[in-house]
Amino acid sequence: MQAPAIGGVKIPRGNGQTVRLPRGASLADFGDKIGVNPASLVQVMMHLGEMVTATQSVSDETLQLLGSELNYVVEVVSPEEEDRELLESFDIEFGENEGDESDLAARPPVVTVMGHVDHGKTKLLDAIRHSNVAAREAGGITQHIGAYQVATEVDGQDRKITFIDTPGHEAFTAMRVRGAETTDIVVLVVAADDGVKPQTTEAIDHASAAGVPIVVAVNKVDKEGADPQKVRAQLTEYGLVAEEFGGETQFVDISALKGEGIDNLLESIVLTADAELDLRANPDQDAQGVAIEAHLDRGRGSVATVLVQRGTLRVGESIVCGDAYGRVRAMLDDAGNQVQEAPPSTPVLVLGLTNVPGAGDNFIVVDDDRVARQIAQQRAARERNAQQAKSRRRVSLENWEAQLAAGDREELVLIIKGDVSGSVEALEDALVKIDVGEEVALRVIRRGVGAITQDDVNLAITSDAIIVAFNVRPEGRARELADREGVDIRFYSVIYQAIDQIEAALKGMLKPEFEEVQLGTAEIREVFKVPRIGNVAGSIVRSGTINRNSKARLVRDGVVVADNLTVESLRRFKDDATEVREGFECGIGVGYNDIKVEDVIETFEMREKPRV
Repeated sequence: MQAPAIGGVKIPRGNGQTVRLPRGASLADFGDKIGVNPASLVQVMMHLGEMVTATQSVSDETLQLLGSELNYVVEVVSPEEEDRELLESFDIEFGENEGDESDLAARPPVVTVMGHVDHGKTKLLDAIRHSNVAAREAGGITQHIGAYQVATEVDGQDRKITFIDTPGHEAFTAMRVRGAETTDIVVLVVAADDGVKPQTTEAIDHASAAGVPIVVAVNKVDKEGADPQKVRAQLTEYGLVAEEFGGETQFVDISALKGEGIDNLLESIVLTADAELDLRANPDQDAQGVAIEAHLDRGRGSVATVLVQRGTLRVGESIVCGDAYGRVRAMLDDAGNQVQEAPPSTPVLVLGLTNVPGAGDNFIVVDDDRVARQIAQQRAARERNAQQAKSRRRVSLENWEAQLAAGDREELVLIIKGDVSGSVEALEDALVKIDVGEEVALRVIRRGVGAITQDDVNLAITSDAIIVAFNVRPEGRARELADREGVDIRFYSVIYQAIDQIEAALKGMLKPEFEEVQLGTAEIREVFKVPRIGNVAGSIVRSGTINRNSKARLVRDGVVVADNLTVESLRRFKDDATEVREGFECGIGVGYNDIKVEDVIETFEMREKPRV
């Protein structure tokens, strides 16, 4: 076929052939597939009104537009297909072949606890594990995913159940979806005094979409006004009919606060698993599974909570999890004890990864570190290209000058940093879904785990971005640079506050607000134990002043470890002081004993700031 001229460039047209390209492919990738010089494709894109370089990652729409112009059908490969093709190139199968029927052995059920916020999901797990998770969560709201394994006895047999605790706030929809996909049974917690709420129905939808059986735990039956029968009647509308009403769903009345009905609930979970599911896996194959959570730990580096779904994970094996890889240096169970191996349905904390994987990333055991590194690097490059294409704003020759001149499109650019990957992912997912019309847009140009670095601040400077910090603080000179350059860093410890404030900012509806003003910082040089008082921090004031009775927080390695503290005592040598200035040494008591040398005490006050 004669090559037609498109914008003065002669390019052979296709015959409707399908061209498969990965997300974030460039014109050079497209040119390789169809045997055309990428420079010619650049000229074609200019003819179509798009300024694109040959090596630039472009969006799916741009690839399809170019393909349509040249009479090719462009098929953008999904992330799942990309990953499957990548693993197949290394002769690795994920989640498919588990061997013969004789190789399979019974495994414990994996249970996800879901339900509306404040209906008692975390207290239920407290009662099951005799621990206190809620006290460690800001505002009493679960903000990280945890996985725990408990033992029970049913019909005289010892049985194990693995619990995944998914947060209840609507911002964590993405995390709950992932929980439903990795679980065998959903425990739906509904408060007997509150009934069915929006997140209750949302949890039912997630479980139904995943084809997962549901056991309903009717909580708070001991409270005044509790009506368990009303809950049963309400849930019939959603297809959950109790056994006493002639249905198949098991309902268990419990009081998580008093620990009542817990044994009955565990028995119902095991009976549901035995009756409706064939829970077996091959414990002898190389381990495969999913990362439930991951974060940076001081002294231990990157750690990930993984759920082994098939095979047995052992210390010393090489694994790759998302774009992270490494050799398993150690494994800890949910009680903090070291274990040498983890069979199917077992959650463990893995040490030894090179970086922090994403929550929900699949992990696999490979032959050696070299293979793990190659897979991780290819995954990282693929995701980087996809993110570049996703975050790049499409600009056409016809409208880019008009948009700049008219200023009729506003864009809020964000950098998100958090203490764990699950929170970062959930926060980004909630923010990008905020819809305030076409006049205002929101774009996340970077997300990551750990303290705010100078590189983050520099990116914010060049991009006019706001940094959203979730349970992390600036490290080293990053704060000084941000203050000097006027970079706005917003600190949050409860996720829905961040969502509400950013949504209000987008809508231009922010009322006068309180602004945090830093008063001073002090570095702990020595820790003194004082009888009847506790630990006192022997410190030197690094900036500003430390005032008695001011608000304070404790920062360790860039991460906030204690908030809502107060400077209860302040001394210079043996004398009480009302304030201590920069460069002077002092003793500081904040009513918190877990303080260490090199920790930083930040003091601040809240001042009302009018919106302008």
